[in-house]
Amino acid sequence: MRSSISFFSFDQRVSIREACTHAKKAGYEGVELCLSEGGELNMKTSDADLKDLDTMIRDLGLLVSSIGAWNLWEHNLAGEDESDASYACDIVKKQVDVAAALGADATLVVPGWVGTGFAQGIVRYDRAYDNAQKRLSALVPYAKSAGVALGVENVWNKFLLSPLEMKRFLDEIGSEFVGAYFDVGNIIYIGYPDQWIEILGHHVKRLHFCDARESQAGLGMFVDLMAGDVDYAAVMRAAKSIGYDSWATVEFLPNYKTYPYQSIYNARCSLEAILQDAGTEIDKGGRADE
Repeated sequence: MRSSISFFSFDQRVSIREACTHAKKAGYEGVELCLSEGGELNMKTSDADLKDLDTMIRDLGLLVSSIGAWNLWEHNLAGEDESDASYACDIVKKQVDVAAALGADATLVVPGWVGTGFAQGIVRYDRAYDNAQKRLSALVPYAKSAGVALGVENVWNKFLLSPLEMKRFLDEIGSEFVGAYFDVGNIIYIGYPDQWIEILGHHVKRLHFCDARESQAGLGMFVDLMAGDVDYAAVMRAAKSIGYDSWATVEFLPNYKTYPYQSIYNARCSLEAILQDAGTEIDKGGRADE
């Protein structure tokens, strides 16, 4: 299992070079870049710019683990507004294009929402289910042609609220190019991450490693790795049981105000302890070999 840091841990307008430089110094092997409307990586980023970005990241000794998108919180993939949903599909296509250009084989897709405090509008649950499933299914040929999987993340969207439902949702789509991007901390208030991993099984394309306290509410529940209630020993046993050997991508809220990058150094130490405890040894260069 290889270590990666998600750019969801930074501000949307972060300097990619600066953040990648710190990621390398901290010992990560990869980075999860994220699209936004106004950051360096955006909907208008050209093929030439992507080639330069790929060269810069590889010259730093890093790989791109996956591609997320801040702007999928601005356009509802599961919504009733066809124009808005069409743009959400365009965002997913751009994620696929960026992933293919940067050598990643997976994206992180917010599948839309029934309702959330992060975005406007409420969609009836059954309609959100049908809409999201229909649009993701329509995106399969695009993803398949690029060899990039769409990883549906469990997020705070009042949608896909159990591992059985998530598994059914993915089974019904029935493509190896649509799977789960499972976040172990996001689920702590409604379930047990190890159970989700075991039930989702082969559908799991990527794992986000974050931590949260079940007794707290809202964004304040998210804390540093190993400071919350995620049972990482159980998570690692579950990951091993399904044969997961891809990226362990750390994600957390950008809440270090004075020394913002210190958080990724601290998280790297915690991740190393988690992986070592699971029988995985990480060398100083950031590569994890079982």
